[in-house]
Amino acid sequence: MGKVAAGFFSLTEITDPTEHHRYNEWHQLDHLPEQLPLDGVVFGQRWVCTPACRSARAAISTELDPIHYLTLYLMAEPLDRTLSQFVALARRLRQEDRFHQHRRSHLSGPFELVDVQAASRVRISAEAVPYRPNRGLYVIIDRPARPDDASASDARTEQLLACDGVAGVWSFAARPTGAAEHWRPGDHRITVCFLDADPLEVAAAVRPLLAPWLEGDESAPVYAGPFETITPWQWQWFDREQNGNGH
Repeated sequence: MGKVAAGFFSLTEITDPTEHHRYNEWHQLDHLPEQLPLDGVVFGQRWVCTPACRSARAAISTELDPIHYLTLYLMAEPLDRTLSQFVALARRLRQEDRFHQHRRSHLSGPFELVDVQAASRVRISAEAVPYRPNRGLYVIIDRPARPDDASASDARTEQLLACDGVAGVWSFAARPTGAAEHWRPGDHRITVCFLDADPLEVAAAVRPLLAPWLEGDESAPVYAGPFETITPWQWQWFDREQNGNGH
């Protein structure tokens, strides 16, 4: 699966509705760029769950309901060293007062990369999918519960790849590491669909595919929904909330 061994995820809530602009400015112009020079960080991007994306979610748990953003860093081996550098950088930035305080991560940590797939129409390799420009993501988070769940997951991946707008699907599973005490990955599995069409249109197409799973047993997703790609300096999605008119 190429040089990527894991994905570091953070699903983040902004706890003060007046802080979205400052949070985006901080993360896109300061925090994210500082991660990329680390030896083991090979890619980083962040996406937004806009109010429209929130309404299009097919599944949501109480724990993950408040989130506004999803960040993903792809990391290479040796993962423990990469994560140690990641932690050291975070400490330094905090000491330099370069950390946003009005945020809460509801799910975060390193997840082992377990499968990569590309839609045949995009012609690039599955390993290259995250580096191809995207319009957003469709993300499914669940807790595998049965030994035969892997075969069901493979079938769902094939269905997702057949959807218009899905360029590729990468799958991750929580991985214990020496630095895991810093984060809360739990026992989740995360399926990431990289999109080259409108995320809301893809969400409408994906929902019927997920219906049997959503109505199923304890392995049903705790999150299933779209995210939009963020364009720098265009951070107006939550301005209505800031003015007291949002949900």
